[in-house]
Parts: sequence; structure tokens; C-alpha cells
Amino acid sequence: TYTTTDIHGNSASATAIVTVEDNVAPTAMAQDLTVELDASGAASITAADVDNGSSDACGIASISLSQTAFDCDDQGANTVTLTVTDNNGNVSTATATITVVDLVDPTAATKDITVQLDATGNASITAAQVDNGSNDTCGGIASMTVSPDSFDCNNLGTNTVTLTVFDGSGNSATATATVTVVDEIAPDVTATFPADIVIYADDITGDFDPTPLGAGAASVDYSDNCSGAGDQTYGVAGQVPTGGLIITAIGDPNDAASTCRFVEIHNSGDGDIDLTGYALQR
Repeated sequence: TYTTTDIHGNSASATAIVTVEDNVAPTAMAQDLTVELDASGAASITAADVDNGSSDACGIASISLSQTAFDCDDQGANTVTLTVTDNNGNVSTATATITVVDLVDPTAATKDITVQLDATGNASITAAQVDNGSNDTCGGIASMTVSPDSFDCNNLGTNTVTLTVFDGSGNSATATATVTVVDEIAPDVTATFPADIVIYADDITGDFDPTPLGAGAASVDYSDNCSGAGDQTYGVAGQVPTGGLIITAIGDPNDAASTCRFVEIHNSGDGDIDLTGYALQR
């Protein structure tokens, strides 16, 4: 109501409508955040997480955020906008940086393998040989290592190795595998034997002396990737009955194969040959 009075005390009044408006924008305040992706490679935030005390004299009606969901593609810094609306429809905005990080370890999976030593007695493996589908939600596996990765004759049999896998964010995981080391390379054997000798039983009496036979000794040179190299000499000893058989077996102790040499003694009569007590000795 508006009232006017003149100098004589007369007055008059009238009414008017005064409209009060709030045209002042609220104050939008945002804060930066770091969020972690979960095991499925996802993360989410709310406007309230980013709001840092936005205000308005007449009160805040609502706040919203331009992006609330993140995944592996959003790793690193992301700019989002916070929008603040007051009770009178005035709007203000502020930006914040959302840093998305992956702190979830990858999954390491292994398989057991068998490796063969080479001619030098050595073998090596790579991480890929024992890997059995290691994986990571965000971007897969960036690199992998295995330890130990080299073997020699001292490692024949089963050996435990550790596979370590790394994802693109530097997270790692480990798993073990069994590496069985085998030596399937036969030794290299060079043998020199005396010639076959045929002696009739009637010509043998008493102790057997190999010297008159001209047989000499059997000699063997050998080399192997794990047993090394060397030589052996074999001679004849023992009591020879009226007739007999000499068998020489030479071979790598790690190899079932052997080489035999025979010196045969024939009985000139019809009687049986008794081999008891006769042997070729080292």
C-alpha cells in the first residue's frame, strides 16, 4: 500500500504489486576425485561425490553430473561438469577431474610342460610355453615372465617355475607350473672289439688264458650330453670249462641299449657245454 499526505493533513492511499525476483545464480563448487574400477572393469559416481559445498541464498533445488559411469576406456583423467540449480531456476556449473584407475590384479593361469635337453645338455623355455590363458579385464596381459627359464643336466626330472603376468596398469599376479626336464639323446659310443674267435673245447684245459686267442681287450670311447666323455677297457677273466660263451655288454647307464660281442667256444663232441663260472669282467 502506498499512502500520500498533503500539507493540510489530507491523505490518500493506493495499492501496488511488488514482484521480488531471484536472478542470482547459485555458487557451484566441485572437487576432483579418483575412482577405482571394479573386477568387471566398471566404476560409478554421483553428483554428491563431486559437489564441494555448492550454495545459494534461496536454496539448491538439484545438482547433476555430466558423466557418472566409467569403464576401462576411461582410465586416466576425465573432465566432468557439475550443474547446480537453485529453487528459482538459476543455474551454475563447475568442472572437476575424475581420475579412473585400475588396481585389480590380472588372473595368472599356467600349464605343466616337458622339455628336452639339447646336445649340449641345456634347455630353455619362454613364459608363453607355460601360460594357459592368463587374462585381465582391462586391456589383457601387457607382459609376462617365467623363472627359472633355463635348465641343464642337474635339473633332470620335475622343476617348479613361477609365471608372473602384468596388466597395462602395472598390476601383477603369479602362478606356478611344473616343468619336467628329460634327456632323450642317446650317448655316442665307439667300440673296438677283437675278432670273433672259435676254439674247440678239446683244446682247452684248466684255466682259460685269453692271450693265445689274440683277442686282446674290448675298448669303448663314449660321450654324452649329460654324462660327459670317457673311455673304458674290458678284458677276459675266469675259469673256462670244456666249452663256454663270452658276452660283452657295453652301454650308457642312462640308456637301455647295449652292444654285445661274442667269443664262441664249440664243443667238438656231442656233450653239453657248461657255462658255469665263466664271465667277462671289467
